[in-house]
Amino acid sequence: MVSDVHGNARDLARAGEGADALVCLGDLILFLDYADPARGIFPDLFGEENARRLIDLRTERRFDEARELGSRLWSGIDGDRAKVVEAAVRAQYTELFAAFPAPTYATYGNVDMPGLWKEYAGPGVTVLDGERVEIGGRTFGFVGGGLRTEMRTPFEISDEEYAAKIEAIGEVDVLCTHIPPEVPDLVYDTVARRFERGSTALLEAIRRTRPRYALFGHVHQPLVQRMRIGPTECVNVGHFAATGRPWVLEW
Repeated sequence: MVSDVHGNARDLARAGEGADALVCLGDLILFLDYADPARGIFPDLFGEENARRLIDLRTERRFDEARELGSRLWSGIDGDRAKVVEAAVRAQYTELFAAFPAPTYATYGNVDMPGLWKEYAGPGVTVLDGERVEIGGRTFGFVGGGLRTEMRTPFEISDEEYAAKIEAIGEVDVLCTHIPPEVPDLVYDTVARRFERGSTALLEAIRRTRPRYALFGHVHQPLVQRMRIGPTECVNVGHFAATGRPWVLEW
């Protein structure tokens, strides 16, 4: 089980060793690495110094200034912005999807571009969003993406759309999402020093349907990695880009 791969294809290729299947909860793309501003699409285009500046502005929640910086930098790039970004994303997806073992079950993160996944997901990779699947005799439900924020990442959707996908899952043994339930200890990032967006619809579904596990990522350095909500074990399965270690689900 991995989440927030953010370009770590090397460790991803080994993540499924010894397991019946690999489950990936999204954020394959590395656009900007807060821990290493020299890595990612943004510094490749604009340099490490500008990446550090953007990180500082975002960390200080100066989002308007961050967008102004981005707009100024993009104005100096030849070519269509969307096409430049898509080309960089495609290069990463080529490497990352090739690293997935078979079988892999995956859903999208908030920084992913779902429209491209069908081109890269081979026969051993099953992509699910608002859907259920049986793995090892247990029912897993998957919901991808994130909720809308000032960050305006590529795959943010409305609360209503997200809640509808949660509702479509129904009762499952393992509920797999990219973002956590809306619980302060689970959504606070101790390094970014901010609360990320969690889902109240997900929290309500956990309380109502009582899955054995609720697994997620998104918050890279959570205040609390795991907790129980009733009988449900809620686990942040980790910032795989930094650790390179999968979380193992044993039943």
